[in-house]
Amino acid sequence: MASDMVVAFLAALQASASVLLTIWYGVLAAQARFLDSNAAKQLSRLGVSMLLPALLMTNIGSQLEPSTLTRYVPILIWALAYNLASLAVGIVCTRAFALPKWVTPAIAFNNTTSLPLLLIQALGSTGAITQLLGPDAGPDAISAAVDRARSYLLVSSIIGNSFTFGFGGELLGAHDEDPRDEFEQTLRDGSSSDEETDADAEGIPDEESSLLPVAVTRCRKRVSRSGYSAAIKVWNVLPGWAQTVTARVARFVSPPVFGAAVGAVIGLVPALNRVFFNDPEDGGIFKAWLTSSVKNLGEMFVTLQVIVVGVKLAVGMRGTSRGGETTGRLPAASVLLVLGMRFVVWPVVSIAVISTLVAKTDLLGDDPLLWFTMMLMPTGPSAMKLTALAEATHAEDEEKMAITKFLSLSYALSPLITPTIMLSLKACKNWM
Repeated sequence: MASDMVVAFLAALQASASVLLTIWYGVLAAQARFLDSNAAKQLSRLGVSMLLPALLMTNIGSQLEPSTLTRYVPILIWALAYNLASLAVGIVCTRAFALPKWVTPAIAFNNTTSLPLLLIQALGSTGAITQLLGPDAGPDAISAAVDRARSYLLVSSIIGNSFTFGFGGELLGAHDEDPRDEFEQTLRDGSSSDEETDADAEGIPDEESSLLPVAVTRCRKRVSRSGYSAAIKVWNVLPGWAQTVTARVARFVSPPVFGAAVGAVIGLVPALNRVFFNDPEDGGIFKAWLTSSVKNLGEMFVTLQVIVVGVKLAVGMRGTSRGGETTGRLPAASVLLVLGMRFVVWPVVSIAVISTLVAKTDLLGDDPLLWFTMMLMPTGPSAMKLTALAEATHAEDEEKMAITKFLSLSYALSPLITPTIMLSLKACKNWM
């Protein structure tokens, strides 16, 4: 038993070190001027808008089937529960103790995508996953288990990302205006954003001209304007309450949600699942080219986003060091509260809750990998999206620097998740 604990601890420590080193490579890239703040923003936007949806589509689509659907229902319920609980704790603590506004989203939103996905990948490399599969598990079984664990984490991340998009800006004061006015302005901006310039109308190319044929570009703009115009007409006939509901729901819609929805449809429709994920000789006419290309796109997300984390931290800390007196003071109480919630309270609660459900009920089935990933879901450092939220809300420089300092400290302490991994592995192994 002692040797198993040592093996689990060393494997977890190596996995955490792997994640920390990948972040450090991003810091080095920023320090060497290979990447700057603008590049990090563009890469982050690429990841959220294109790479993560591709990863969700292929991973969820390949793992989700009618026979496995019941495994994902507890994940969605658990993700909703811990996100709502974190949000409530953050709001109450911030108001009760007059803490800075950024404390609420720091407690509410943890890194649910790049960091845990890379952690699972590292655990597969160290062999720690075999403790949940049995001693006879070969490389193929480990690879399949890592893919399955990633699909569990990705389903959970849908809720986390939706909450971040939906509530994050409001918690930092970005949505002080009526949501209906904000949404209507978005529609009107969309209907006018693709108006042709004089150069476009005359067919004169410039540095902003599309590489697509003029006819294709004009058709795209015409379709886009027509879509937004139709949406405005529908919007204008909706009653006030329906407009409010639509505007608030729209905040939760994002490219990752779309990618997950497409993946779920492909996975749950047998005919689509077959043509996308079966071998070519078994009817998988899209697997070798379309599915493979989308999968390659999605695989770029994990490592790239972790490197972007390092770049953002390096750029942010460089800004604080040049900020003169505007240094972004970190209240000790705020730091201890957030770190305590992320690295102590939630690990204890999640391990206790999931262990109780496994021991007392059959709600979580018989997959130890599902239990393990559910224990990890609420844990770990705060989401890097805090920096983007601070930019979107036009927060003061003092607050931006405080957020950057806190995130730097939080990710530097990310190996603190090692005991959580070790205890989660031990708990799952006990109930196998």
